[in-house]
Amino acid sequence: MPVSAATETKLREAMARLLAGEPLHTDGSLTKENLAREARVSHATVHRAEEILGEWNAKVARPVRRTPGEVQRDETIAELRKQLRETKAKANELQGKLDALATVTANLYFENRELKEKESTRPEPGGRSPRHRTLEGVRSGEGARWPERPRRPEHVLRPRGYEQDHGT
Repeated sequence: MPVSAATETKLREAMARLLAGEPLHTDGSLTKENLAREARVSHATVHRAEEILGEWNAKVARPVRRTPGEVQRDETIAELRKQLRETKAKANELQGKLDALATVTANLYFENRELKEKESTRPEPGGRSPRHRTLEGVRSGEGARWPERPRRPEHVLRPRGYEQDHGT
């Protein structure tokens, strides 16, 4: 079933644009699908236009080559993907360091609190108890009370080798 003269004209113009590397409606690769898209007709219409399809096959019988624009685009995409991989690797490395530093900081905080508590419970020279130092509860008339000791959160991990170095 042949195609109309208007459709044949559209297909010839689209073929000329694609072969010249100046597509208007496609990425420029030399495929029958792009011929149909460039001509703004259906894929089935391209296959009904047997004469034009024969010309297309004769001109595009060689391996499909990428246009210079496609080559540049693909090189740009490859470079951007490489940069993305490198950036993600660096981000993962920095996140690992940040996690390790947060763990060490949390451990140092709790060790510091424990040392302060031990220091505050040691008797002072002269036999006086350090409990007189705290004012919590004194103002309310209840007498001196020690504040609640914060507990180490279960989610805080100790760095590798911590147990060997600190005997815990």
